[in-house]
Order: sequence, then C-alpha cells, then structure tokens
Amino acid sequence: MALDTDVRALAQGRNFAALTTLFADGQPQTQVMWVDADDRHVLINTEVHRAKFRNVQRDPRVTVTIWDDDNAYRYAEIRGRVVEVVRGDAARQHIDTCAQRYLGRPYPAEQITSERAILRIQPDRIHRNGL
Repeated sequence: MALDTDVRALAQGRNFAALTTLFADGQPQTQVMWVDADDRHVLINTEVHRAKFRNVQRDPRVTVTIWDDDNAYRYAEIRGRVVEVVRGDAARQHIDTCAQRYLGRPYPAEQITSERAILRIQPDRIHRNGL
C-alpha cells in the first residue's frame, strides 16, 4: 500500500508522530518522534541502542500516528511493518534533514550516542481523520 498525498504531506510536514512498538512480552511502548515519508513508506529515524530499535528487530509490527501540529483532530494512523532498516551515512544525513525541518539547524552531533538508523515502515492499514 502506497501513501496517499495527504498522509505523505502530513508525514513530511513539521508534525509529530507517536511510534508504538512491542516488547518481547507483548507490552506496547509508545514514543513521540519526528517523522518523514517517501512515496511508499513512513520513515522514523532512531539510534540502534534504543529499545524501539531492538523491538522492531524482533517484531517489525508498528503503529505510527501522525497528527497535524495545528489541529490534533487531523491525523493519520498507520499500522504496518518495518520492512527495511537503513544505516550509515544515509541515516546520519536523514536526521540532519529532519532536524532542519523541526529545529531549523543540523542535528546536534553530541546528542548521537550510537549509530543512526532509518526504520522504513510499509503501511498495511491507514486510518485518516480530517484528511
């Protein structure tokens, strides 16, 4: 399933997302994240030492809810799977691109404590509200 124009625009705007992953015991973990998208995937950039990264390595099922910064009742919930992890220079450059959008400057290098990774999420189901 590809992302439609409205959902892609929401993900590529200066909007936040809640990423939900699953611990080994099935407990959900949700964190507010920066978000991005390409034509087919929702993109989340994280570090490899984080619990969310370990969670998706074990179980790739996730939910991402992205809400409009100007109107929280305008949102998209994307249920899907992490189908690819992009590491290295591409992931490091991507976090700088995201930081430019959210902060207006590159990502602070001193805040990076392990390797950056992009989680490429393939939607299986998309629920829209107000889009």
